[in-house]
Amino acid sequence: MDKQIDLLRGTLDMLILKAVSLGPLHGYGVLLRIQQISGEQLGIQQGSLYPALYRLEQRGCYLPGRRAAKADPMFALREA
Repeated sequence: MDKQIDLLRGTLDMLILKAVSLGPLHGYGVLLRIQQISGEQLGIQQGSLYPALYRLEQRGCYLPGRRAAKADPMFALREA
């Protein structure tokens, strides 16, 4: 069971990184970009997306960008 959960988390992480590699996005924009990339085949729930976004942020994969408002962060890849 743990391997399956790790696989799902890793897949979601890769989809998120692909989405933000195309340009900075708000969290909901990441969700829409994933749907677009997948040809509308994947529907990611916000309850799965936001914990994954913050998990990747803590790992240093990307930085939250400038905010228009406190509750409205933008996510972008960290420069190598």
